[in-house]
Formats: sequence, structure tokens, C-alpha cells
Amino acid sequence: MLAGLDQLYSAQIGNLRRRLRGERLAVLTHAAAIDRRGRHLLTVLEELGAAPQVIFTPEHGLDADAQAEEPVKDAAGPSAEDATPGPRVISLYGDNKERLSPTADELEGVQLLVIDLADVGSRYYTYVWTALLAARAAAAKGIHTVVLDRPNPISGDPSAIEGAPQREGFTSFVGLEPLPIRHSLTVGEILAQLFERDGHALGPDGALSVARVLGWERHRTAEAWGRPFIMPSPNMPTLETALVYPGGCLLEGTNLSEGRGTTAPFQLVGAPFLDGAALAQSLSEAGTPGVLVRPVAFKPSFEKHAGQRCSGVMLHVTNPALFRPVATYLTLITLARAQNPEAFQFRTTPYEFEATIPAFDLLCGSAEARNAISAGASAEDVVATTAPVDPALREAVVAAEARLERAAI
Repeated sequence: MLAGLDQLYSAQIGNLRRRLRGERLAVLTHAAAIDRRGRHLLTVLEELGAAPQVIFTPEHGLDADAQAEEPVKDAAGPSAEDATPGPRVISLYGDNKERLSPTADELEGVQLLVIDLADVGSRYYTYVWTALLAARAAAAKGIHTVVLDRPNPISGDPSAIEGAPQREGFTSFVGLEPLPIRHSLTVGEILAQLFERDGHALGPDGALSVARVLGWERHRTAEAWGRPFIMPSPNMPTLETALVYPGGCLLEGTNLSEGRGTTAPFQLVGAPFLDGAALAQSLSEAGTPGVLVRPVAFKPSFEKHAGQRCSGVMLHVTNPALFRPVATYLTLITLARAQNPEAFQFRTTPYEFEATIPAFDLLCGSAEARNAISAGASAEDVVATTAPVDPALREAVVAAEARLERAAI
């Protein structure tokens, strides 16, 4: 399997190499943008004689050392700890919505924007939206964008799509455009789809082109890639974390710990007011496939319930092909609330720059799941609020590959 970055030395994209050397570059990237030999995008560009004049970074920063929702400051050099003079490093995750997109001044003089971001296949993982905003800002100034694409680590299998797209009125930085929660697409496929919808031409002479992934079997996860899973953010350490994340991130909209501040974020779930043994039993009895659930106790070192003993469960994915993270975690949340409805709460504080819509609603894409849980609905009825997935969404995954033919470098 060859990601977009792996192909920069390929004869097939010699025209791109010439553009990289001859045009004024901006890049949008982070620490996980490495090739199959472990070299970072910036190192590869340097070897090719290409020198970015500006580096844009997403949430968590260039070094992926900032926590979730933590504003990241601009830096003076190629990394926050590197004193060597270099291009400007501009954060696209500051303390307000306006800093989520490059400004016209920041793109001044740029002729080509190169994007290389490792995504994890979930609508609310913010990197794809940073990529979209940056590419749109570039297009507004007549700057061509090249996406060095990467495969979806939790698979691009159309049958694995889960969680209906968000409804009108629930747009946010965890869903700028309607997209299933687990979408089975790549960053390049999503951007190509949205750019074509908006009337932009694709390909080297258009607004956006994509260095496609070669040799990727869509139905397989990153375990089959023959290369290590590189964590793209501080709380995404393993492939198993990525597999549970489309469901596990829903916990951010509640007062249950999602395991931040532990070594197993999103797999560990709990709170001081829960009975982990009872929760594990009820979740197992609910018949969630492809996952083993066991009772645990843990003490987060930071984030929710920091320093407190939490009783809860740990989820282990036993069969990725059968596992449905959104349904599993909605079931878990429903059962946890039923166990202690007085202590369970949905988050009411601002979330990803939105203060008026509950975080849980932004994540689910509507208020239906939260309302159903609050009303004491069954887990089956709660899960049904995010389903069924329109067959057209599965067909869109198939169409994405044909679209990349038009967008190919």
C-alpha cells in the first residue's frame, strides 16, 4: 500500500515534483504525516528541493502534543521545540472560529497548498474540516490544492458506514458538511466530493487534485497495511482506539469519562457513580457484536473525574468487521444513564466553538438521541435515531473512487 506521500518519488507524478520545486508552497500537516520509511513530509519536501514558506497545523498542533480543544499558538520555526529558523508555523486551531481557516494575508504569495493529514474515519475528527476550510480559502485566492491522500484506517468498506449525517441546524466544527459519523472515506475523497459539488474543477488544472492511495483494499483496516499505526493525536494511540472512536467520542457530550487521562482513551468508560460490573453485564446482554466488554476501575490523571476512582467498563474489539461503534456506545450511554439517572448528565458547556447547541447533539447530528435517552427510551430506540443509513451514502463511497480518477495528479 502506498499513501500519497510515498509516491512523491514516483515517475508517474513527476509534474507534481516540478511544481513543488518551482512554486511557492504552503503545507497543512502534522506529526503523523510520514512515509513508509518513517520520514516526515517536511523532510521529504526538503530532499526534493521544495521549501514551504508557511506551515499550517490542525488541532493538536504540528507536534500533536496539545490536548483536545486546547488552543494552539503559532510558532516561529518548523516545530515548537526547534529553534532553527524556518517557515512560519500558523495554527488553524486557535481560541475562536475565525482562526479555523487561513486568512487571505496568510496565503499571500502562495501558489500551491499541499495537505497531508492522517485521519481516522469519523465525521467529528476535526482534521478533515481543517483541510476543507484551508482548501476553500486557497481556492478563493486561485491557489491550487494537492491532497497527499491516506487510507482510512478503520476501513473504507461501504457496509461499515454508520450514523446518519447531521441535520440542518447542527453544523459545527465536528461536522461542517453532512457526513455519516463513520463515513468510510478518505480526506481526499471527501474534499473531492465537496469541491465537485460546489462547482470546482478537479485535477491538476482545476482547484483540487489528489495523490491517490495505491494498493489499498478498502474493506481492510490498518492492520493489513504492513506499516505501523502512527498516532495522529494525543488520545489516539492505537488502531483499536480509532476503531472505537466513532462511538467513543459521543462520551464527550456526557459526564462519563471517555478514558482521557488514562492509557486507553475511548476504550475505558466510567464514572464514580457507576457500577461497572452491572454495566458490563447489561451491555453484554444487549448483544453488541464484535466487541468484548469487561468491568474495570480506573483513575484518570486529567480531564473528567481526574484523581477519582471510576467504575466502568473497557471495550475490546474482537471482530472489526462486525463491530458497530456508534450503536455500541449509544447502547452503553443509554444503559449508564438508566443505572443512575440522577447522576448522569449531558454536557452543557461550549463544545468546539459552539455554545448554544449541546455537545451530544452536535456529535449525533440531531437532538433525537439525547431526547430519547433523557426520556428513558430503550437502547434499540436510541440507536434507531441515528439510523438507517441512506443506501445512497454507501453508493457515494463507490462513486468516490471514480471521482478520484478525475482528481488524480
